[in-house]
Amino acid sequence: MKPKKDIFKVANKILKSRLIVGTGKYKNFKETAAAVKASGADMVTVAVRRVNILDKKKPLLMDFLNPKKITYLPNTAGCFNSEDALRTLRLAREMGGWKLVKLEVLGDKKTLLPNMIETLKSTKILVREGFKVLVYCTDDPLLAKKLEDSGASAIMPLASPIGSGLGILNKVNLKLIIKNSKVPVIVDAGIGTASDATIAMELGCDGVLINSAIALAKNPLLMANSFKNAVVSGRQSFLSGRMKKTLMASASSPKKGLI
Repeated sequence: MKPKKDIFKVANKILKSRLIVGTGKYKNFKETAAAVKASGADMVTVAVRRVNILDKKKPLLMDFLNPKKITYLPNTAGCFNSEDALRTLRLAREMGGWKLVKLEVLGDKKTLLPNMIETLKSTKILVREGFKVLVYCTDDPLLAKKLEDSGASAIMPLASPIGSGLGILNKVNLKLIIKNSKVPVIVDAGIGTASDATIAMELGCDGVLINSAIALAKNPLLMANSFKNAVVSGRQSFLSGRMKKTLMASASSPKKGLI
């Protein structure tokens, strides 16, 4: 039987890769572009408040990453309240016509954990204004469902705090979010190495967003390629349907025909 085509669709966008890559923390735009190429990603996040997009007197990310070939996902990194987040994404819409966006409203500068009250508030407003919103959130299954009910196009629960590299700290909650969600679930924040991405995909996540783990690696290009392979491997493993776990051993050799 021919397997069904495995399509990754976020809002109205079909992506070839289930790996989304951030563009911050690299040495320069040249390294950013090289890492994105090595990762195979066809969507990148861009911090509107931190990255120059339109001032042609300064280096432009667009000169290194062609927006006709790579989907730009403007985000609200650095916003700590709804007002700043809304202003930032409205500005992105005015500058480049972007309506597919990533929302993150942070609670404090020390933990960078999501402020879920402000996040829910912002999501509802953005959806009413016609945005397709991918939402960074905590790994709380109930709040994740509220975001979906509010019109979020994708749920992006953290694996662990932003930039921590701690990997997935709560597999149970993540599995509950996946089970209850009818929109894509993309793990965002805290992934440290390729095996973390594989685990996320094996749990049933639709995609993974990586920034620090690639940008801060000693060899970012090699790490980007390892994440490319890890996401593909994890997705294939999930689709294959793993064997059941048992407490007792089960011989792999047949019992018939023993000497």
